[in-house]
Order: sequence, then C-alpha cells, then structure tokens
Amino acid sequence: MNAQAHWDRIYKEKAPDQVSWYRPHLEASLALIDQVGAGQSASIIDVGAGESTLVDDLLSRGYSNVTVLDISQAAIAVSQKRLGRAAQRVHWLVADITQAELQPDNYDIWHDRAVFHFLTAAADRRAYVRQVVNSVKLGGHVIISAFGPEGPIRCSGLEVVRYDARSLHAEFGSSFRLISSSRQMHETPFGTIQQFLYCHCVLR
Repeated sequence: MNAQAHWDRIYKEKAPDQVSWYRPHLEASLALIDQVGAGQSASIIDVGAGESTLVDDLLSRGYSNVTVLDISQAAIAVSQKRLGRAAQRVHWLVADITQAELQPDNYDIWHDRAVFHFLTAAADRRAYVRQVVNSVKLGGHVIISAFGPEGPIRCSGLEVVRYDARSLHAEFGSSFRLISSSRQMHETPFGTIQQFLYCHCVLR
C-alpha cells in the first residue's frame, strides 16, 4: 500500500478525535505562530495538516493567506466540510510533501506537526528540507514538531524517527538558525502520553 492509500484509509476509518495525535486546538503551534509576529497577511503553510483545526484557528485570528497540504484527499475533504464557506478562503493542496510542486520563496511560516518523523529514509528527509529551502522566504520561520526522544517508535502502523533539538536541527543544516525548542507531553484520546519536540528555526 502506498503512502496516500495508507493515510486515506486511516482518515476514512477513524473519526477526527480517534487518532493518537488529535488535539481540539494546537495551542503550542498557535503560540509559536503568534510569537513570530509576521502579521495577519503572512503566507502560512500547514504541512501534513490532516484534519487538524489549526486552519480554523488561524482564520479566526484573522490570518488571510493560509495553505493546507496533506497527502490524504480524505483528510482534506473533512477539513473543507468542517469549515464550510470559510474553506474558500484557504489554499488546499493534496500532495506528498517530498514531491509537491510549491512556489519558490512563497511562505513566511512553514508549520509541520507530526509529518517529519514519518520520513525514515534519509533521501525523503533531504527532499523535505529542499522543499523548505525552496519555498520559504529568506528570514521566514520554520516550526517543526516531531516525536521527542521518549516518544513512540511507531505510529499508525508505521515506523518513525525520534529527535532531540540537536538531531532535528542537524537534519536541516546550517541554512537554518535555531530560535527555540521545547518538549510537550501530549495526551492522546486513549489516555496515553506521547512526547513531542517543537523546534522553531529561521531560514537564513
């Protein structure tokens, strides 16, 4: 089963609040985006958004240039239905982030919660970083959240890579300046705890 089919199956079989990464609101992500202070016209891309409510909260905060990307058409469809008419204010992309065609120098903020740790092949991680370098503006902000050192070793039937701030930053290289990092203990809908690492970098 290819990646798109895998994730379409996950999102078709499970309700939005029945996946381990579910949160009603991505408070940590929203706080970092607000701290950037890029303004409501900032171009923001949420990579691997799934059925996340981040887009809802960004729109409610007045952000007017939001792109949502996910490999699963099923997940995108759920978010579009949830937003109703507001979905027309969002740019939607169904694509594998390692292969997507993104406009160069287009984004002020790149956000990814829980995609990068699924890239277990070094070639896929390099392709991902190339996408960031190509499509984020110089001085733009990159917010990545992945499983921390004590996080799960598998998720949704797939192996993952766990990171601390040093190893995650090393994947991105000297083109990125690390601004901050933190760890968050996420309680899943099933009552278990997962450790997430958040890193905020600037492209230079």
